[in-house]
Amino acid sequence: MQPPIRETDLPPIGGRYDVGGRQLYLHRSGAGGPVAVFLPGAGMFGLGYLNVQQQVGELTTSVLYDRGGTGWSDPVPLPRSAGEVAEELRSLLRVAELPGPYLFVAHSLGGLYARRFAQLFPAEVAALLLLDPAHEDYEANQPEIARRAAEEWKKQPMPELSPELIEGYRPILNEMYAAWPPDVRKALVERHLDPTLAKTGLLEASNVDALNDEMRGGGPIPAVPVIVYTATGIDPTQLAFSTEEVVRAQNEAKLVTNEAFVRSVPGAENRVLADASHLMLHTRRPDAVLQGVRDLLGRLDSRRS
Repeated sequence: MQPPIRETDLPPIGGRYDVGGRQLYLHRSGAGGPVAVFLPGAGMFGLGYLNVQQQVGELTTSVLYDRGGTGWSDPVPLPRSAGEVAEELRSLLRVAELPGPYLFVAHSLGGLYARRFAQLFPAEVAALLLLDPAHEDYEANQPEIARRAAEEWKKQPMPELSPELIEGYRPILNEMYAAWPPDVRKALVERHLDPTLAKTGLLEASNVDALNDEMRGGGPIPAVPVIVYTATGIDPTQLAFSTEEVVRAQNEAKLVTNEAFVRSVPGAENRVLADASHLMLHTRRPDAVLQGVRDLLGRLDSRRS
């Protein structure tokens, strides 16, 4: 678990809020409602979505944050249940005086957390924009080659992340965040490369079976507008741990899973992005993410009128 965050180590934008004795990082921009809340994927930090969050702030109140144990929020033992994460987010939004219902923009594992929030607090969710989201049915839809690779991965001990391996991600991070303001980019890249945080993503997702069971038993989500983006491109971070054949099989499973999910939600839509990968969906195609937010806001306006 990482050491407590010093105020001098915080990025140049945003601040921290006391939630039950724990300081959680949050940055907001814009005005009006519904409040759009960005939920990072495992191993990602809120500021990693700043490119789209700032543009959404021109449409409505726009918020990014770090879950406990990640980014610039205080340490917390990982992994946690999806319910714990949802409760924490709800408390943070209340402390920050950001009223619901919320439009969640949720990436990867954040998509699972957003749906858990919707299960627990359906009246507080206005819409869902899910970016290559984790889903409890994904494993059942994997082709055999992807299933074997996943089983082998589960059998492996937590990988040792040497300083050389961690530093090897610097060029990828610099490319991902090239358009960020220089002071924010520097803080974000260095935080990602902090050895105490390097395993955050692996730890957050290490209880995937329990998370899947939690979602299956959690009940339905409310009948709100939903758009899903499925990224079928491939980037170097995926090939660091898998072959291209396995990644293509994983993409196939995502597509099958997301198509089934949107069929189960009245009015939901799945949009496929062949030119974006799982990790870099929002950095390669910020225009698509912004359009998804615009479309959901439009649907909400239509409902109100």
